[in-house]
Amino acid sequence: MFTDKSLSCVDCGSSFIFTANEQAFYSQKGFSNEPKRCKNCRDKRKTSSFSDGGSRSLYSVTCDGCGKPAQVPFNPTNGKPVYCRECFSGRRASAR
Repeated sequence: MFTDKSLSCVDCGSSFIFTANEQAFYSQKGFSNEPKRCKNCRDKRKTSSFSDGGSRSLYSVTCDGCGKPAQVPFNPTNGKPVYCRECFSGRRASAR
């Protein structure tokens, strides 16, 4: 039913084989898109996502709940309240 296909990697440009067994697996799982990256580039992409220890930019803000300084992992938007971890957790618990 399935036959091996030669595909081109979007990252490195090399060709790789999308085997009949892989195609059957994709079909069984309900995946409709073919892979875009070769195995090496997929592995690099997986390990590079969080290999830097999860470092990301932190933004200093003043909590709208308690007024204490806090750091958040997103750039706050003007007009929207920003809460420290404790106030945010408290608001989530009371919203349930």
